[in-house]
Amino acid sequence: MTRELSGPREKCGVVGVSLADRAAAWPVYYALYALQHRGQESAGIITHDGFQQHDHVEMGLVGDAFEESDLDGLAGNVGIGHVRYPTAGSVDSSCAQPFSVSFKSGSLGLSHNGNLVNAAEIRDELAGEGHAFTSDGDTEVIAHELARNLLEADLVRAVEQTMSRIHGSYALTITHDDTVLGVRDPEGNRPLCIGQVEDGYILASESAAIDVLDGELVRDVRPGELVVLDDEGGGFESHQLAEPDQTAHCFFEHVYFARPDSRIDGQLVYDVRRELGRKLWAESGVDSDVVMPVPDSGRAFASGYAEAAQEAGAGVEFAEGLMKNRYVGRTFIMPTQDARERAVRLKLNPIRDVVEGKTVTVIDDSIVRGTTSRQLVELLRDVGAETVNFRVGAPAITAPCYMGIDMATREELIAAGRSTEEIRDEIDADSLAYLSIDAVADALDAVDTDLCLGCVTGEYPYDIDGEPTDRDVTRPRLDSAVADD
Repeated sequence: MTRELSGPREKCGVVGVSLADRAAAWPVYYALYALQHRGQESAGIITHDGFQQHDHVEMGLVGDAFEESDLDGLAGNVGIGHVRYPTAGSVDSSCAQPFSVSFKSGSLGLSHNGNLVNAAEIRDELAGEGHAFTSDGDTEVIAHELARNLLEADLVRAVEQTMSRIHGSYALTITHDDTVLGVRDPEGNRPLCIGQVEDGYILASESAAIDVLDGELVRDVRPGELVVLDDEGGGFESHQLAEPDQTAHCFFEHVYFARPDSRIDGQLVYDVRRELGRKLWAESGVDSDVVMPVPDSGRAFASGYAEAAQEAGAGVEFAEGLMKNRYVGRTFIMPTQDARERAVRLKLNPIRDVVEGKTVTVIDDSIVRGTTSRQLVELLRDVGAETVNFRVGAPAITAPCYMGIDMATREELIAAGRSTEEIRDEIDADSLAYLSIDAVADALDAVDTDLCLGCVTGEYPYDIDGEPTDRDVTRPRLDSAVADD
């Protein structure tokens, strides 16, 4: 059965903390700061003091959403947090998280990263039973479904029943009164890990949030696993509630979203990106005077590419030829084409002495709409680059993401329906090459059928209305794509 998506699709960061004898609000706040790159629209924290639930949720960045008095008022040694960037649906406070609900069996708080593919049908069923919804988000659907199941079952069984009903990608941190839970969907699409701090445990989307609390990464939450933190910070219980035949880890977390200092599914993101850069040289290396990254996410790719080139005897120099204005947000998540085009000029400035009269190879992590790439090539030519080669540390993005990442519609994606040569012509580069799917799988030490590659293959690990699934086919091995002028 295929399912039609509804409501927001969200690229977010989640946190859950249980400590022995100190308030959870400040540690959650610091952890959210470490995850700010995962969402900039709203931030929120829910805590529980053993008697009642407390919450503070506001629009804006973490530093703008909380005053010192707000955090001091969030009593309790357990809590969860959320930073949000919506990729569709409501962009007002109705979908800001964590989402809270009170019912006769207690109180719930829920933070969600990901997207359900059957939220609409569950919402309709719950609404028919009298549940009142205040948003169009799928997080509220999960909260109401879990609350319903808690009326009839214990905590573990209620979560298991909820997991059997909801389908799609999700990494959840949950408070049920003063108990903190972490849940990862059976395919493991969105990341979630467990860390130990001095007096308790933390759940977080990325290990960088554990590092900021001087904690130690214990391990990743397994696909289909429920983790229950001890309410006095003494440990955690593990319940494997689903056993997947295949996983669907999002490869784009390693390529773009995650911080390079985070470990996801056992691998340091920085090392993966460097290895992707090395493979990019092996597949499509080109002689040039200078290799430069598109900052900041292209830096590790370019470092690996340049290192492999130098080992092969190519006389290339690694240089920072583009300087970034750090006070301009990511163009990738700006809402309109006009804003994206204007922001590129504000955000990146070439260093003329590095570029002028040189053959240049530019390394970026991905090309989505093509706006940034096209303007970068123009900027480099304007300051005297003789040749501009473009290399991309990921396969071409040809289809939208339905699992919680802000990929545009096919009409906006530059690679949808275009050949590599046509894209090269569109961005006006002298040559263009993408990394192959095989190289990505090799760098992640995975088989491609255990990765979510829907945005580069058009085949998805979930049943989505109007889209083919990759669970019923054997994906062919694809070579890297290269185009030269």
